[in-house]
Amino acid sequence: NCLKSCQLLTCYCSYVLGSSGQHPLVQNQTVTEGRTAIMTCRVEYNDQTSLQWSNPTQQTLFFGNKKALRDNRIELVRASWSELTISISEITLADEGMYTCSLFTMPVKTAKAYLTVLGVPEKPEIDGLTKPALEGDEITLTCMTHGSKPAANLRWFRNEKEIKGAKEVNASGKTFTVTSSLQLLVDRDDDGAAYTCKVDHVSLLQTPQQTTEVLEVHYAPRALITQSLTFPQEGQYLKLECVSKGNPSPDPVLWTKDGGELPDLERMIVQGRELTFSALNKTDNGTYRCVASNHLGTSSAEYILYVYDPNAMGQRGPDHALIGGVVAVVVFVTLCLIIFLGRYLARHKGTYLTNEAKGADDAPDADTAIINAEGNTHAEGKKEYFI
Repeated sequence: NCLKSCQLLTCYCSYVLGSSGQHPLVQNQTVTEGRTAIMTCRVEYNDQTSLQWSNPTQQTLFFGNKKALRDNRIELVRASWSELTISISEITLADEGMYTCSLFTMPVKTAKAYLTVLGVPEKPEIDGLTKPALEGDEITLTCMTHGSKPAANLRWFRNEKEIKGAKEVNASGKTFTVTSSLQLLVDRDDDGAAYTCKVDHVSLLQTPQQTTEVLEVHYAPRALITQSLTFPQEGQYLKLECVSKGNPSPDPVLWTKDGGELPDLERMIVQGRELTFSALNKTDNGTYRCVASNHLGTSSAEYILYVYDPNAMGQRGPDHALIGGVVAVVVFVTLCLIIFLGRYLARHKGTYLTNEAKGADDAPDADTAIINAEGNTHAEGKKEYFI
């Protein structure tokens, strides 16, 4: 019908054909708070009809290349009959909403694009850390971050190993406040441990937010004595060390012998946690104790020193040869018994088979064959006797 009318109404028909193929095309946008949003509206077929962008409150931003709203953040990027592109810088959460692109045909055609603004979470804060903590204390570490949209996720790490916390999310206007709690039973192994709270959010793909706190734990000492020689001999140099780990450090340590003071301070030298003997002799035999203490407790360890005679240690050398000889004899006797027992069992097994074969001709089963075989043996024996 339109084509027929075009013979008389050419202009009218062209307008209808042109406008029927016109429609604005837009896309939804997601922008992080503080950055710039680019809003583009395109038309495939346009017969010089104007385009317009409006904000969520239906305020006109741009009509063609003419700016309608006084907002320095909004600028024109490109304006033509087929495209109208604008930019909105320093995006805030208030800019979020439905934006409308209008094509002024008859009737007016519109397309809507939703602008989503991501709220950037603030750097997390860790509370509840007491410095120093005492071994055996129960403490609760709390990590909190504000301003995320959508709600952020919090993760805990202990020395880079992830551990699980209890998460809580609270809405605050358009943003969220996220909290994660971690309950700890403090142990001496926690001293110096780094606890990290990390924020995961779609707006932080390149710059993750995290906070780290190092736990300091005070605990009573534990003492242990180590020695430089396994079998100390007369005339040798010996060093005893009191290994006492505690926080605060239990320095200095106290050395005693048999419950009293050290008797010979010229040969027995105490330096820090070490007790050294310049030249051992038999008078050094006894029980040595080191005592380590701090304001949380006291610990002690003992070492029984026995000084060996070098000559006696040398005479014990032949004992090893004697032990080796005894072991060799035992092994030889064991092998002989195994060989003898094997031959004995093999011989009896052959006798059983032979006797069974002798009586198997007339016997209905193996047991009868054995009995017959034994009978035949006696008969043959008698027969040979009379011959």
